[in-house]
Amino acid sequence: MEAGNGANSEQGTPQGGVISPLLSNIYLHEVLDSWVVKTVQPLLKGKSFMVRYADDAIIGCEKKEDADRIMKVLALRFAKYGLTIHPEKTKLVDFTKPAGESHKGSGNYTFLGFKHYWTKSRKGRWMVGRKTDGKRLSRALKAITQWCRENRHTPKKEQHEKLRGHYAYYGISLNYDSIAQLYHQVKRIWFKWLNRRSRQKELNWEQFGSYLQHVPLPQPKIVHSYC
Repeated sequence: MEAGNGANSEQGTPQGGVISPLLSNIYLHEVLDSWVVKTVQPLLKGKSFMVRYADDAIIGCEKKEDADRIMKVLALRFAKYGLTIHPEKTKLVDFTKPAGESHKGSGNYTFLGFKHYWTKSRKGRWMVGRKTDGKRLSRALKAITQWCRENRHTPKKEQHEKLRGHYAYYGISLNYDSIAQLYHQVKRIWFKWLNRRSRQKELNWEQFGSYLQHVPLPQPKIVHSYC
């Protein structure tokens, strides 16, 4: 449907259609999953793994030479099935575990809305940390701003439920700072748009703080704890 006019497409799957994720999973199972397991991994010199969710995937290799070999043939494999890989998002990342007493690990990557990076635990051991990707955080704030603007006249208790869905996904261990940042930004956004309600005396921050005691925003919460 474009500009109010419907058209039957002859190829591809409908953007946003409920059947599209299922069809892409079936197709990519042959294009990528089976190929990696049956053809690629038996030829590698080191250990490897693959994680795929819909059309996002990570292939991890113990040895760089194996990663280089896969990178060279990946585009050719997809082209065989009429697909192309994203030229900017498809890249090699050195995610080697840091050695020595370095306070910061090298290499990071983004997957499913999380930035993965090396960090140290409280006991000083290297571990993989995860935090909300900056672009996803900005996108969430823009969406909440738009929602608050369009729904500022709805009952106030209904206006803060958007945060719960964000916590349910991004509320994982080591990511408290990111979801707390969202929480504080949402307070400012909510304050702004509550003051745009017509025929209402403008709130100041003290009154807004008092109001939040009666209708509190959901506090940042780690929903999924794994460490």
